[in-house]
Amino acid sequence: MAQLADSTVYEDNDRVRVTKWIFAPGTETGNHVHEHDYTVVPLLTGTLMIVTGDGETENEIAYGEPYFRRAGAEHNVVNRSNIAVAFMEIEVK
Repeated sequence: MAQLADSTVYEDNDRVRVTKWIFAPGTETGNHVHEHDYTVVPLLTGTLMIVTGDGETENEIAYGEPYFRRAGAEHNVVNRSNIAVAFMEIEVK
């Protein structure tokens, strides 16, 4: 069974949910579907694998360089590197 990344929800109200994700080497989110649009703000630079039904894609993230995604994304995020990777995820409800 896969080891899950560490997640901490800092805010969850009627407008936003803010979650910090820390991916130790070898950890993952597990497959999930995003119900809301979201922005990711990297806290550490690194590479994560995005695993979908269509295959795998490398996602290089850099400290402080946010990116936005629309609701409906279905994937598993996996850290296959030998360093920790972390980001804040801000979901807009």
